Amino acid sequence: MNNGRNGTGANGLTASSCNVAPVPQAEIAAICDRFGNDKHRMLDILYDVQDRYRSIAPATMDAIASQTDLTRIEVEGVASFYSFFSLTPKGRVTIRLCDDIVDRFCGLEDVVAAFEEVLGIKVGDTSADGAVSLETTPCIGMCDQAPAAMVNNVMLTSLTPETARAAAEALMAGQSPESLVSDRFHELSPHERAVRMVENNVRHAGAVLLGPVPEEAGLNNAVGMRPSQIINAVEESGLRGCGGAGFTTGRKWRFAASEKLDRHFVICNADEGEPGTFKDRVLLTERPHLLIEGMTIAARAVGAREGILYLRGEYVYLRELLETVLEERRRRGLLGKEILGVKGFEFDIRLQLGAGAYICGEEGALISSCEGLPGEPKTRPPFPVSRGYLGYPTVVNNVETFCHAARILGQGAKWFHAMGTEGSHGTKLFSVCGDCLNPGIYELPYGHTVWELLEMVGGADAAAVQVGGPSGTMIGRDSFHRKLTFDDLATGGAIIIFNGQRNILEIVEYYMSFFVHESCGYCTPCRVGNVFLQKAIQKFQKGLANPEDIDYLKDLSGTIIETSRCGLGMTSPNPILSTLKNFPLVYAAVSKPSKDGIRDTFDIQSAIDGARKIAKRRSYIFDKDFTQ
Repeated sequence: MNNGRNGTGANGLTASSCNVAPVPQAEIAAICDRFGNDKHRMLDILYDVQDRYRSIAPATMDAIASQTDLTRIEVEGVASFYSFFSLTPKGRVTIRLCDDIVDRFCGLEDVVAAFEEVLGIKVGDTSADGAVSLETTPCIGMCDQAPAAMVNNVMLTSLTPETARAAAEALMAGQSPESLVSDRFHELSPHERAVRMVENNVRHAGAVLLGPVPEEAGLNNAVGMRPSQIINAVEESGLRGCGGAGFTTGRKWRFAASEKLDRHFVICNADEGEPGTFKDRVLLTERPHLLIEGMTIAARAVGAREGILYLRGEYVYLRELLETVLEERRRRGLLGKEILGVKGFEFDIRLQLGAGAYICGEEGALISSCEGLPGEPKTRPPFPVSRGYLGYPTVVNNVETFCHAARILGQGAKWFHAMGTEGSHGTKLFSVCGDCLNPGIYELPYGHTVWELLEMVGGADAAAVQVGGPSGTMIGRDSFHRKLTFDDLATGGAIIIFNGQRNILEIVEYYMSFFVHESCGYCTPCRVGNVFLQKAIQKFQKGLANPEDIDYLKDLSGTIIETSRCGLGMTSPNPILSTLKNFPLVYAAVSKPSKDGIRDTFDIQSAIDGARKIAKRRSYIFDKDFTQ
C-alpha cells in the first residue's frame, strides 16, 4: 500500500519521474533492523519498503531475504500474495475505488468516469510521471456510505461524480490526500480524523456495546478473579463468537487455558472483509478501549502475556487511533507489566496491519499472516487453541466478541444471558446497507425477524436480503418472517438489502467473482471450481443455460464445499445455492432446453482426490469460523 509516509504523499501529484533508483542496501537493512530482522514481521517490513520506494523490487527482495535469513522466493511469496503490495512501481498517490456490488448500485460507474477524466488514466493504470495510480478493490468496509475510496491512507466516502472530480482536481493541483478531509488535518486528534473521514452511522445503540459503558469495569473485576472464574462467567453468559459460526467463547478460552505450554497468545481478528460488514469498524472507532479491555481479560483467563491486534489493511486510517489507545493504556498501567498493580499479570499488544486479503479473516490464514507468511489457512487439527501462533496456544476472537466479554465481566453473566433468545444470548451488531433509507449500525437483542429489522431501517420495498454477506444466505420476501439468531439466520452482522429493481443473477455473478479473486489458490476445487461456477452463472445471464445446468451448479457446489480446506471454499457456493433455493424462478426464466444436449462441463472429480486428503473432512468443532 502506498500510504504517503516518508515524504511521498505530502506533495500531491507534482513530482515528475517514476524511474526507480537502485535500492540502497543500508536503507533496507535499517528497515529490517527496525523490526528486529524478524521474518515474522515480514508484512511490516514490506509495508515500510513499499512506502519508501513505491514498490517491492527484485533487488529489494534479495536484500530483505539476506537480512531475515530467508530465501528470495520466500520473500516474494509474501509480497506477491497480498493485493496491497506491488512488485511494480505505483504512484505516489494510489486511489483505490471500492468495487463492491453496493457501490456499483450507488453510482460507482460515474464516479470512476470522473476520476479517469480528470487524471487522464484508466483504472489499472499509473500515470506516466509516476504521480498517481487508479485501481479498484473489493469491499473496504464502507457499504453504508458508498461509493467510497481509499486515497493512500485517507478515506473518501459518499462519493458523487462531482465530489470525485473535485478530489481528483485537488490532487492534480498538488494538494495532499489529507487536505481532501481538512486543511488542518494534522492538527486534529486521531479520533477526529477518523470521524471526519468516515461516518459511524450508529442508528440504534443497544444496552451492551454502544450505550453507556463504565470505564474498565470488566477488567477491575477480572483482576480479583481466578482465571477459571473468568472463563466460567463467560461460559455462563452464553456468549458465542460474533463472526457467524457461533462457537462458545468460554469453551474456546478453556481449551487454550488447559494447554500447559510456556507461551499463550491472544489475537483480535479485526479483518472484517466480508462484503457488507462494517460493525467492527465502528467499535474500533468508538470503543477501542473496550476492545483492548476484553483482550486483556482474555489474556488473564488463558495465561497469555502477548497479544496481536490484526487490523485489515483497508482500515489503515484507524491505525494511529489504535496505536494512541495502546500507548495510553500502557501509561495508565492497563497494559504491560503488573497491570493494575497485580504482580504476575503481564500483557501487551502489538498492532499488525493486514495487506488486502479476504482469506485472512479465516483464523488459520490470519495466524499465518501474523507470522509473516502468505495468508494461507492451516490444516486442522491441531486447532489454534492448542497450536496456533508460532505453534503456541492461541485464542482468536473478533472485535465484537472481545467487547462483549469485557461487558460481561463488568455487568455479570446473568445480565447478558437474559438478553436475546435461548441459544442466542446478548445483543448483536447488524451492519445494514443497500436499498434502505437508514443504512448503518443497529445493536439489537438476538431474535428480531428480518421484517422487524427492515421496518427499522426503512427497507419496506426489499425484494431480497443477503444475510451474512456473500458467504451467508440470500432470502426472499417469503422468508422475512425468519429470526436473526444462531438457530435460524446466523450472521456475522452483514445485512444487505436489494429492492425489486436489482438483478439477482448480477449480484450472484459479482459475489462469485469476489470469491474467485479472493481464493488463496491452495485447493483445486476452490481455485478452479469457483471459476467454473462463475462462468456458469454468466451463461444464465446470457440466456444460454439449460435446465441441466441447474443440476451442474448444485453438483459442482457440493463438491467444492466437500473438498475445500477452509471456510472460504466451504461457503463460496452459497450465493448460488441460496438463490437456487429461494429464487428458483430467476433461473428457470432464463433457462431453455438444449437442442444438442451439449454443455460445458468441468470434471472436478479427477482433480480433487488429493484435495480430499488435504481437507481431511470431519465434523470439526470450529467449522467455517471466519471471524469469531
